Amino acid sequence: MKKNTPWLSYNDLAWTEAILCRPEDYHDEVWPLCRAIFKHGGLKPKTLLHLGCGAGVYDHCFKKHFEVTGVDLSKPMLNVAARLNPQVTYIHGDMRLIRLNRKFDFVAIPDSIGYMTTLKDLRKAVHTARLHLNPGGILLIVAHMRDNFKENNFVYTGGNREFKIVVFENNFIVNRTQYEAAVVYLIRHKKKLKIYTDIHTIGLFDSKTWDILLKEKGFNVKKIKAGSNYERFMLRDGKYPQVILICKNRDHGGKKSYES
Repeated sequence: MKKNTPWLSYNDLAWTEAILCRPEDYHDEVWPLCRAIFKHGGLKPKTLLHLGCGAGVYDHCFKKHFEVTGVDLSKPMLNVAARLNPQVTYIHGDMRLIRLNRKFDFVAIPDSIGYMTTLKDLRKAVHTARLHLNPGGILLIVAHMRDNFKENNFVYTGGNREFKIVVFENNFIVNRTQYEAAVVYLIRHKKKLKIYTDIHTIGLFDSKTWDILLKEKGFNVKKIKAGSNYERFMLRDGKYPQVILICKNRDHGGKKSYES
């Protein structure tokens, strides 16, 4: 993963997120994440750090329950998020490296954890999350497991008075720990068509790797099946299995530290 993302989706085409992703359509996906925190987090958490917040569609729901701070590597995505959620504090940064010098009750990394394409990067992201957690806090990750990952095809559509957009996505496993998401955008502006392509490399680790990593970083972990908003976008029959990892910080304020 490069420090400055080259992907069109998160740079020149970030504006399409506001057309393709209606935040109200994601509430059924985000509310179970909030419910998991309330169930497993003990005292009701008040502050949330969202690493890899993207265009802020999840924050549209998160902000109803928490004081939210969002971090993302893409400035254009953060601009979209800030327009959607003016109540949220957004910060430009890399989830592997950022240090905010404050702690939160809850850290969330849904979906965007996939952009950690190596075990080294994954460790760094989890370490960042742990450094920003209050004692006894919760880290929530939504991840694919290599054990049951399926190759799928998706189509997303949206439009307004000026633009009609169709996006095709193909997922293909390229090696033991990664898959490719090849994306094609068909964008019509006042009937004139432009076509863009983008290829994203996504990390894909098995459940054993996750278990070992989270344990060594000082977490007790509970896994629950995640519902997926993506299945409604699939072409033909398919499955998009994801797991919610509810990671309870075992550090209750002692001096022990964990290095990446």
